[in-house]
Amino acid sequence: MIETLIKQIPELGDFKDYFQIKKGFSSDEKYLVQNSDKQLLLRTFELNDIESKKQEFFILERMQDYNVTCSKPISIGEAGNRGYIITSYIEGIDAEDEIQTYSDQEQFNIGLEAGKELRKMHQYAAPSHVSSWYSRKVEKHKNYINAYLACGVKVKNDHKIMNFIEENIYLMKQRPNLFQHDDFHIGNIIVNNKKFAGVIDFNRYDWGDPIHEFLKIGIFSREVSIPFSIGQIKGYLKNNDPDEYFWRLYSLYLAMCVFSTVVWTLKTIPDDINKMLDKVYMFLEDHDYFDRLIPRWYQ
Repeated sequence: MIETLIKQIPELGDFKDYFQIKKGFSSDEKYLVQNSDKQLLLRTFELNDIESKKQEFFILERMQDYNVTCSKPISIGEAGNRGYIITSYIEGIDAEDEIQTYSDQEQFNIGLEAGKELRKMHQYAAPSHVSSWYSRKVEKHKNYINAYLACGVKVKNDHKIMNFIEENIYLMKQRPNLFQHDDFHIGNIIVNNKKFAGVIDFNRYDWGDPIHEFLKIGIFSREVSIPFSIGQIKGYLKNNDPDEYFWRLYSLYLAMCVFSTVVWTLKTIPDDINKMLDKVYMFLEDHDYFDRLIPRWYQ
């Protein structure tokens, strides 16, 4: 089927070789396609997703305006009963797969570059029709809390975490409404020859507080590479340390993430609930259940 599809896409007329890429949670099918001198990334999807994919394609175009190091959009269209997006291919490997074999300084430097790229993305302001970050996030949080209370899984000290959220949720009221990659972590960073090569997977993009992007450090990146995680923060903040305001918002978003993680995991990948709870308890202990704002790993 993929051979037939490739033949129907004009931009791939002389591309003969293809390899499926199976990593990630996306429902898209992903292929590296290549000819003698070029490699491209082909993603195929259900036709009823075409409108949301057009928005994603537009986002990648805008990222080029801000010189973000990511895949360059080439074309989007329909072939047979599938939709497709073609982008440039970032050569390298997911940082998550081998960064632990690098020196601490090399890991830190990759994080530093990743943080600089994230800052570029956050130049892009939300369209005027997008409602405020505060209103959207509060509504989502209420829905997650209700679903959590009904789900049967309980997190230790959950009421203490809920109280921390209620005491700090007002901080979101004046936060900016900017572009969010919304899945910015070490698994979506490509490295090549022990150097930062690019950012991938923009399909979960959103709009809101840029500090919200950093919660994926606490959940994922810090477990793989603390030097990378510190580097990302430093790179974003132009080599400065975060202030208390940053850490309070960061902690607020991690606290909210306790409940959304449980609900999302039970709904999407229920067999992984124990693995995801291990991650939740890891960052809860990093913060002493939010008695401390600066996580233990940030040195």
